Amino acid sequence: MTWLTWQQFRVQALTATAALAAFAVLLVATGPHLASLYAASGIRGCQPASCEHLASNFLQQLYTAGTYWVLYLLGVVIILLAPAVIGLFWGAPLIARELETGTSALAWNQSITRTRWLAVKLTLTGLAAIAVTEGLSLMQAWWAAPIGRAVGYGGGGTNLAMGRFSSVVFATHGITPLGYAAFAFALGVTAGALIRRTVPAMAVTLAIFAVLQVAMPLWIRPQLFPARHTVISVASLDSISLQQGGLNGSSFNLGTEDLPGQPGAWLLSSGAVNAAGHATSTTPAACTAQSMRNTPAFLDCLGSHGIREAVTYQPASRYWPFQWTETAIYLALALGLAGYCFRRLNRRLS
Repeated sequence: MTWLTWQQFRVQALTATAALAAFAVLLVATGPHLASLYAASGIRGCQPASCEHLASNFLQQLYTAGTYWVLYLLGVVIILLAPAVIGLFWGAPLIARELETGTSALAWNQSITRTRWLAVKLTLTGLAAIAVTEGLSLMQAWWAAPIGRAVGYGGGGTNLAMGRFSSVVFATHGITPLGYAAFAFALGVTAGALIRRTVPAMAVTLAIFAVLQVAMPLWIRPQLFPARHTVISVASLDSISLQQGGLNGSSFNLGTEDLPGQPGAWLLSSGAVNAAGHATSTTPAACTAQSMRNTPAFLDCLGSHGIREAVTYQPASRYWPFQWTETAIYLALALGLAGYCFRRLNRRLS
């Protein structure tokens, strides 16, 4: 049975191996030069006062050159798409093709039970799916390590400046990609078992996987651990966005992307509160002078009237707990779908 599975799966396996090899060659060919640019940037061993500036210059250099930004984006897109491709082309046809072509009568006979057939298929193909996706992620993480370190030092100003908690980076690094691959594969197999037609099963797999991948970072992931809350003075913010509106600047909106004392934290929300701790967007009358608009004096005026910034966040120390928890969720879903496939194959399919 193992040899038969390999014979049927060898084209996909060889294609995946070739893709991994090509990706590895591309990264190995450009990785050393990227590392040398980082070494020459002066970030390593920098003084705290200059690290952020040096890191931003390094990221700007990469972004301006274009090559490394394109390669970074290419790697991210490949890793994001890999689980979906696996679910569509490895998972959905696994059972659906047997039923669609009528070969199930030959595949499931007295010498090879349905349970054994499905167990071998799911184990070998599922492990291959996990290995391919996580292999892509590990190679990308090795190559992009200098970029990650620069971002950790506070580098910004370009699209490369994405923290570990950003949706794109979180989904393509760590161990979450293997969870996505396992779930997408199991989802495809389940859709094929239910629909019994390969193309419709592929469409359903893609739709459900895409919806979950959007829902996870927007609504599910932020709720996995209780968020922390803090209120800080406006003057202590390193990076702040300010918008003033209304008649004569009678309203304002404050936001921040950095939290003092919590480098790398995942900021869920931020907004101005008054001295009583209530959300506010009304500018104190003393701060509406035209000369204060869009100047540091306006922020100082807000601070003098007790207006502060309330921030809801997840600390950087929770990165790996988030990774393990989300991966466990996807693996549990994959195991649940696999169990359903065993039950359906044995009891309902003919």
